[in-house]
Amino acid sequence: MSDAFCSDCKRETEVVFDHSAGDTVCSECGLVLESHSIDETSEWRTFANESNDNDPVRVGGPSNPLLTDGGLSTVIAKPNGSSGEFLSSSLGRWQNRGSNPDRGLILAFKTIATMSDRLGLVGTIKDRANEIYKRVEDQKSSRGRNQDALLAACLYIACRQEDKPRTVKEICSVANGATKKEIGRAKEYIVKQLGLEKGQSVEMGTIHAGDFMRRFCSNLGMNNQAVKAAQEAVKKSEEFDIRRSPISIAAAVIYIITQLSDDKKPLKDISIATGVAEGTIRNSYKDLYPHVSKIIPNWYAKEEDLKNLSSP
Repeated sequence: MSDAFCSDCKRETEVVFDHSAGDTVCSECGLVLESHSIDETSEWRTFANESNDNDPVRVGGPSNPLLTDGGLSTVIAKPNGSSGEFLSSSLGRWQNRGSNPDRGLILAFKTIATMSDRLGLVGTIKDRANEIYKRVEDQKSSRGRNQDALLAACLYIACRQEDKPRTVKEICSVANGATKKEIGRAKEYIVKQLGLEKGQSVEMGTIHAGDFMRRFCSNLGMNNQAVKAAQEAVKKSEEFDIRRSPISIAAAVIYIITQLSDDKKPLKDISIATGVAEGTIRNSYKDLYPHVSKIIPNWYAKEEDLKNLSSP
């Protein structure tokens, strides 16, 4: 039940919704306040363990403006029964003869959706990646290129543009066999093509070490206090001229923070969680070490604790 204004009662009253008739009725005087209203609640859902014969779904998927027909084309299913098999075989042949211009796009969008789900990305990033791929595909210049690398690169660029960056190594882990080098080349190719389309350079968004910090700390199982200290430290590190990649700085800061805590993490574990080589973390630690007293928050570690840090 919910409240609505009744013109007969002249006040807000409780109303009842009659689902069978689509009427909204005042619970006190019985006046029909709204008739034949459209039910906008969620549709029935079919779960994986339910039989296909009892599918209660009455609608198709959502429309997709990136597809020629909006993704609302009709597909002839194969019904049961001998006559049904004959009918489906006849119509099915005609359906298969008709070429679907969006078949490649649909498969590409499904691959992007699968990669996004495996990385736990939000829907806006997936939609942005679909849009980037569609723009590249419309230029008809990607034929012969590694499709998996191209799709992975679209997802990488989408993450950057949505300010939720992922490392190339993370993207590579879900890229169906595409290597980091192949994804890097595909990224450069896409940026070039989109730049030619717009007549200007493509905005990729700036990567900061802090963008990766919470996720890396979560992978290592660090406590909230250590995570907060790492975030403050990596933000402070931006004030100094440390010529390392943001991912390397993030890994080095995590190493320092864990060495100052009771729950010390081995360098190997940090390397696995961040995707940064152990040697790179050591070199980044060397660059951060002279500034460690200004980077690490005072509330997290005292000056004598910082002196006990092993020198690089």
